[in-house]
Amino acid sequence: MSKSGHSNVQDVVVVGGGPSGRIAAIGLARLGLSVTLVAPVSDPPDGRTTALWQQSISFLEKIGVWSDLSQSTAPLAKMRMVDATGGLIRAPEVVFDSSDLELSEFGFNILNDKLNKTLEEKCGSEKTLTTIPEQAVSIETSPDHIQVKTTSGVSIRARLAVAADGRKSMVRDAAGIDVKTWTYPQVAVVLNVEHRLPHNSISTEFHTKTGPFTLVPLPGNMSSIVCVETSEGAAGLCAMQPEELERELERRAHSILGSYKLASEVKSFPLSGMNASRLVGERIALIGEAAHVFPPIGAQGLNLSLRDIIDLTAVVEGGRLRNTDPGDRAILQSYENKRTRDIATRTNVVDILNRSLLTPFLPVQAARGLGLYVVDRIAPLKRFLMREGMAPASGFRRPG
Repeated sequence: MSKSGHSNVQDVVVVGGGPSGRIAAIGLARLGLSVTLVAPVSDPPDGRTTALWQQSISFLEKIGVWSDLSQSTAPLAKMRMVDATGGLIRAPEVVFDSSDLELSEFGFNILNDKLNKTLEEKCGSEKTLTTIPEQAVSIETSPDHIQVKTTSGVSIRARLAVAADGRKSMVRDAAGIDVKTWTYPQVAVVLNVEHRLPHNSISTEFHTKTGPFTLVPLPGNMSSIVCVETSEGAAGLCAMQPEELERELERRAHSILGSYKLASEVKSFPLSGMNASRLVGERIALIGEAAHVFPPIGAQGLNLSLRDIIDLTAVVEGGRLRNTDPGDRAILQSYENKRTRDIATRTNVVDILNRSLLTPFLPVQAARGLGLYVVDRIAPLKRFLMREGMAPASGFRRPG
């Protein structure tokens, strides 16, 4: 029935079939642990993309995934921020250049469809990893193991359960972990376009009154677009005919990439945020959107989830060297201690930046403009913020 057998207690069961769940399952299996992944079949592709920073890429290299992804990515060598709010006080344009950190790029952008397919294939080739393509329907804990049951009645017992089942996590609920949620008066319109002019590996983020309008490079003369709008504005964009929408997107981008042609369906997603009150329960660890959710600003989402996985695998590996149960309370507490500050900091920074775009209050506009001016003029501060954006508090450097 499985590569490693379900009659005995597994080391780890990972619940959730998105990128976070699959990467966690591969990473833990690479430690030599017996891992079962409970992962429903992936949703149809929706055209969304993910920007991966260098720390994330290094981990994907470590677990043998990056080489199969790299040819389908576009490098992100520069990040340009432009104030298009039209306010009385405007922030200066700021360009973050990876060469200032002696890097050839900050990271790479990839279609989620390609990322998901590659991860599914890699999960199928891991010797100590078994995938059950079903939904988890119940979870029970006991002092020495945790038990997960699937839709077809398959039962998996494991010493540790990793909750990677998203913002409505059943595993998190079973652990009795509360969440704080909030909403924004915004909707993200997401699509991909072909354009006449090359992007030159530059990601451009226009700060507008309704939120960021971001162009992120894809291979060739293509880019992904995330346009944050009001509900009414998003509905208006989604209702446009293709030619009309192409012209409107070019106008909003100030024609920096020339004319556009749609290359994917247009999708929209209401913006919201969520933080779990705790990251661990009895024999349970939360990662990814089971632990934290915030708007698509600064490409922090999956990269924050990857840092969850990096820290979780590190503490589990340390425990394994000491012959410690991966679900041991001390192991889980160590994981929570490592992650709490990073998650809180990222959540607050993204929330403050997003809300600062929505307010007409002049002192807030002035503070944002002054902050960007100072960052642009003080080179050491600028380099520090670039490093923090990729790998918080690590001083991370990866040769170009």
